Amino acid sequence: MKSSEIKHNVQTLIDNFTKEEFVFDLLVAYGISKTSVTRLKKGDYNLSKVEGEVLYKKKIFFKVEATDKLLSSIDTITKEERILKHKPRFAILTDHKQIVAKDLKTGRPLDIALKDLPNYFDFFLPLAGSEVYNASNDNEADRNASYKMASLYDLLIEENPNIYNSKESVHNLNIFLSRLLFCFFAEDTEIFEQDSIFTNTLAQHTTENGSDTHTFLDDLFDRLDSKSGKDYPDFLAKFPYVNGGLFGQKISSPRFTSKARKTLIELGELQWKDINPDIFGSMIQAVVIPDYRSDLGMHYTSVANILKLIKPLFLDELYEEFENATTVKQLNALIQRISKIKFFDPACGSGNFLIITYKEIRLLEIKILQKITDLETTPTFKWTSVNLSQFYGIEIDDFAHEMAILSLWLAEHQMNRVFEEMLFDYGKSKPILPLKEAGQIQHGNATRRNWNEVCPISAKDEVYVIGNPPYLGARLQDAEQKKDMKIVFHGKSGYNNMDYIACWFYKAKDYIKDNNAKCALVTTNSICQGEQVALIWPSILSDDIEIDFAHQSFKWTNNAKGNAGVTVIIVGLRNVSNEPKYLFNDNFRKTAKNINPYLLDGSNTIVIGRSKPLSKFPEISFGSMPNDKGYLLLDEDERNNLIKENSNASKYIKEFSGGAEFVRGIKKYCLWIEDSYLKEAYKIPQIAKRIDNVEIHRLNSKREATNALAESPHLFGEIRHINSDSIIIPATSSERRDYIPIGFLNQDTIISNSAMAIYHAQPWLFAVVTSRMHMVWVRNVGGKLKTDYRYSAKLCYNTFPFPDITTKQKENLNQYVFDILDERAIHPSKTMAQLYNPPTMPKGLLQAHQALDIAIEQCYRLQPFKNDTERLEFLFKQYEGMVKKDTLFAKQKTLRQAQGKKNQKRK
Repeated sequence: MKSSEIKHNVQTLIDNFTKEEFVFDLLVAYGISKTSVTRLKKGDYNLSKVEGEVLYKKKIFFKVEATDKLLSSIDTITKEERILKHKPRFAILTDHKQIVAKDLKTGRPLDIALKDLPNYFDFFLPLAGSEVYNASNDNEADRNASYKMASLYDLLIEENPNIYNSKESVHNLNIFLSRLLFCFFAEDTEIFEQDSIFTNTLAQHTTENGSDTHTFLDDLFDRLDSKSGKDYPDFLAKFPYVNGGLFGQKISSPRFTSKARKTLIELGELQWKDINPDIFGSMIQAVVIPDYRSDLGMHYTSVANILKLIKPLFLDELYEEFENATTVKQLNALIQRISKIKFFDPACGSGNFLIITYKEIRLLEIKILQKITDLETTPTFKWTSVNLSQFYGIEIDDFAHEMAILSLWLAEHQMNRVFEEMLFDYGKSKPILPLKEAGQIQHGNATRRNWNEVCPISAKDEVYVIGNPPYLGARLQDAEQKKDMKIVFHGKSGYNNMDYIACWFYKAKDYIKDNNAKCALVTTNSICQGEQVALIWPSILSDDIEIDFAHQSFKWTNNAKGNAGVTVIIVGLRNVSNEPKYLFNDNFRKTAKNINPYLLDGSNTIVIGRSKPLSKFPEISFGSMPNDKGYLLLDEDERNNLIKENSNASKYIKEFSGGAEFVRGIKKYCLWIEDSYLKEAYKIPQIAKRIDNVEIHRLNSKREATNALAESPHLFGEIRHINSDSIIIPATSSERRDYIPIGFLNQDTIISNSAMAIYHAQPWLFAVVTSRMHMVWVRNVGGKLKTDYRYSAKLCYNTFPFPDITTKQKENLNQYVFDILDERAIHPSKTMAQLYNPPTMPKGLLQAHQALDIAIEQCYRLQPFKNDTERLEFLFKQYEGMVKKDTLFAKQKTLRQAQGKKNQKRK
């Protein structure tokens, strides 16, 4: 039940308040089944023998009390053994005008007017099981345990310097740490029946100097793997049999110092019952990776973000079936279904996605069983039907692999307790000890493993592939990762330029194909931008596979104190179906006819780079490349000194501007010497020396093409400059900017190859390329360099769809351009970086751009666009239409040429 529904229920309760029914209506408002409440009213479940009191096991103690006794009575009641032995969560007293309550687990009090209860509805949320995800953004228990574990780890490494000498010893250390974690958690959460049994026994039966701590732990771990304790001393025999493989492997514990032993005991004194398995695994993983220490937990994925993936993939549909079920038979069928689903994370890390999925499925099961109790007076269920064996994973990191297995066990225990609290009248959880089964988590490289062997799939299986695999650009992949790419994409071209995450999408496509299976992965948004689209998606959206749903770009944050946020997308894949497809943007969901690789509602058209503009634009090119090792380039001081010493030198010097120089306002110059002036220029010693150095540089190059350039060392290596006014477009620009800073330059400025150049520049074209419509296209089609916009001539400029416009429209656009240039001129001391930094952008300049944006958009249509998504969808439709027209024109041209050749032959 959603919190909003509970608040509505509580408001309805107050609006329709009756003294006799208040406490029973309150329980129903928080999702307690009507059947259970009815039996409570009859007295079957009321454990109090005092008239007027309601004592509901593990839920509430309730009593009507006189106004002047409310506060004194609540203190008395919360100390009475007859009440506490039944472990009610809340004690509640009321005089029907005021309500006083106490959370007996946390100690939190409540003292309010009864009419104000809807404003405080969240106080009683534990009645609805809301504590399952009570993981705050600053979870102190998780963090304290992680820092203390990090201290212990460092002490053990110091005392056992050879512990990292082999792969086997590292693996043994990982197992050792996971066993310690289990023992701490077990003694604090009733897995071990005796409270603090591990810490107390350790403290009592080891010496303070730590010399025998490793021996104690070896003996204890051996006991925990033995069904009988008769061969062990009494202090070990009292421990239970654990099994489950956790203590099966024989390993030697590392040696302890007195300080390490003391730290171990201090760890046992922490509040392990407050630990969240879904975050703790990631935080403890940071213990063994020193680079992560400064931000323990930064690699943990928040519950909210995991739900963004699993809800549209399967959870929403399961809840819809639950809501529509009206009979016990239908509800039991749903339980049968969820008990057979397989959940598979082929890059599971320490198990975040699997743990949250497990918890959500268990919660759904509890709600189904609660609904059954409302429909059936004597329900017969007893055990949970959801098993850890339904959860599969692959993880390459050994310690993360161990933590995933352990964390699933801990999550199972936590959910068993929730199960018993919410269904204690009818069902119990199977005892967790001895451990009988674990998640099917395998240690290995997911790119090289056969997924079908890890998580077998057949036509009868229902399987969901989930997770957040690693994403790395082609230039960031190490040798092994490049080898992974080669193995996965064997025989396919272009894989060496793909992002690493493409491996998971490609393998997922093959895995789910023709099966009752779906996949959804978190990924960098770059795979749906720029050249990655053409490289990756044609081979995925084939074989009758389509995008099921997608979350467009958003910040992937987490619940850790060092909150790491990267821009990601979520993409779901399925076999082609008539079922609805959904696009998510922020908190909005939109039904789509088709979701294309750019995550837009449109056809699967992929923008392919072009050598010539699709629209009626002049050609664009890179600027000129010096290939000179800097000898043809001058800073302002060098230029001034050269002219000062040789006044004739000025005619061989031009301004030189690349993207960085233009944006940051850096003055730079270059030697620009035409062949006819070479002899004259060479008479200037400083210029001659620079030319000679260029020649030496080019001759020393290992590239033949560069060697050939040594024949003309006075010239740039690649010359594209035209003596005309030009438009400069920086090749890269910060993602923070709403507009890429674009400028007009005169014919005396040489544009470098770090920028794009459009010669014979016209103001109306400047208007087009600086417009919001063009920026939207660039952001999505042009791709990124890290997080910066990357402007590509082939992908951004040459593919941009722009309608033919009249001379009058061009003249109209010119006026808007002049307004922008005038606004820039008002701030001569500011660089383009300062002018186009969103927080400091002058108001007048922003308004001039916004006015131009409207004028450009009216070239497409008169109706305003609602947002950038609508702009992009419109541009894609324009692109598709223009490409078809262009292709048809090309075919007709080819046919005319062929016909012309035939006619020539006849003549």
